[in-house]
Amino acid sequence: MTALTVENLRIDVPGGPAVAGLDLAIGRGRVFCLVGESGCGKSLTALALMGLLPAGARVVSGTARIDGRPFRPGGPTPAGLAMVHQDAMASLDPLMTVGRQIAEPLVAQAGFSRRAAMAEAVRLMERVGIAGAAERARAWPHEFSGGMNQRVAIAMALACRPRLLIADEPTTALDVTVQAQILDLLAGLAAETGMGLVFITHDLGVVAEIADEMAVMYAGRIVEQGPVGRIFDAPAHPYAAELLACRPGRQARGSPLAAIPGMVPRPGRRGPGCDFAPRCRRATESCSIIPPKLLPAAGGGLVACGVPA
Repeated sequence: MTALTVENLRIDVPGGPAVAGLDLAIGRGRVFCLVGESGCGKSLTALALMGLLPAGARVVSGTARIDGRPFRPGGPTPAGLAMVHQDAMASLDPLMTVGRQIAEPLVAQAGFSRRAAMAEAVRLMERVGIAGAAERARAWPHEFSGGMNQRVAIAMALACRPRLLIADEPTTALDVTVQAQILDLLAGLAAETGMGLVFITHDLGVVAEIADEMAVMYAGRIVEQGPVGRIFDAPAHPYAAELLACRPGRQARGSPLAAIPGMVPRPGRRGPGCDFAPRCRRATESCSIIPPKLLPAAGGGLVACGVPA
């Protein structure tokens, strides 16, 4: 059964659509990575699902279900959905102890007493790997490292008992060792609890390490989706192939990093056909005219391309 389904999600910003007709289906206990360069609509999609869109952005269309229950993207945050943000320090209240912050959703949403909520907060801190949790629950966010604050943020998200957890670039500001610990923690929690995990990133190394499935976004649309192994081994969409070729270590030592020529089109300046066509080495004349649809790809998954590999 799916933990989350999204159909035909469109999000407009001043100038045009930033996310155009996005469809997703994430299974329970599965780790799903949403990949793409900055500005492609990854984080905006997550914020729409959480009801946290910034000023100027609005959901024009789209339906969604969490554990089979419908909710409106752009509306109030649905029960069963939680999110861990990129900057844990910015998402924590500096005037509240970490234990109290974890306890708050238990009191507000689950009907816990203050005493029971604090006991559960300590248990959640232990669950996410914070040693000496009973004592450290009385600490303030500024007394914790970046990695420890991220663990606190994960504990807060787990307090909501989510069926699906969205993690938006949660390891970007952390050193390599702590990154690995957080990745292992999130993947382990998904397997242990059966919740779905949507991991938003531009780091393909992270995708290879933790994901079961992935979707590649370009200019507000998913261009390829499927099992991680298949896409890494045989990407069907030209943009997915170019993106994977840009990974560090794919070039000879001392050679410059690979780059994709051209620029991503702005939301209000997209043509009727494929948005990647002006930059694509395989594009034909029809690619700029006919919008591609997500269709089954060889080896599994879906691809939106008129000339797939």
